[in-house]
Parts: sequence; C-alpha cells; structure tokens
Amino acid sequence: MNTLRANLHSKVHNWMDTMGFRLNSSQTNVRNKETINHYFFETFNFWEKSKTNEPEKSKFLCFDPYGEQLKVKSLLDLQRAFYENISQLK
Repeated sequence: MNTLRANLHSKVHNWMDTMGFRLNSSQTNVRNKETINHYFFETFNFWEKSKTNEPEKSKFLCFDPYGEQLKVKSLLDLQRAFYENISQLK
C-alpha cells in the first residue's frame, strides 16, 4: 500500500508540474506535523494534506468554483475532474 500511495504522490506532482499548476498557499500545523498545500490552475483548485515525515501518505481533494468536491484516489480521478472543469469554461 505504501508503494501505491507513493506512486500516487509522485504521479500527481509530475502531472501538475507538467500542466502548470501553481502553489497558492501552504499551511503547516507544527503540533500535528501536517502540511496543507493549496494548488490552482485557472478555476480548478485542489489541496494536498500530508504528514511532514510521510509524504507518501498524502491525501488529495479537488474542488471547483461551484462547490463540487472530489476525493482523489487516483491520478485519473484528478485528471477527469480537471478536464471536466476546463471544458465547462468554453
């Protein structure tokens, strides 16, 4: 399972670097050793919640301006939500 999560983490970060996502904000809870990074691209947003010492266990949640949320379990989930959001802009 750790390999699966590590792969999801690296796949998501490789994909968002390729697409041009930018880091909007980052918050760290020192007591819980958690970091929440908020990324965006035009009208599509998602956040990554991870423990400081365990990035392979990151959790991703994407949301759009209409308030729809999707818990990301695979890179395909994130890509599908992203392209659906972009297609609504046209």
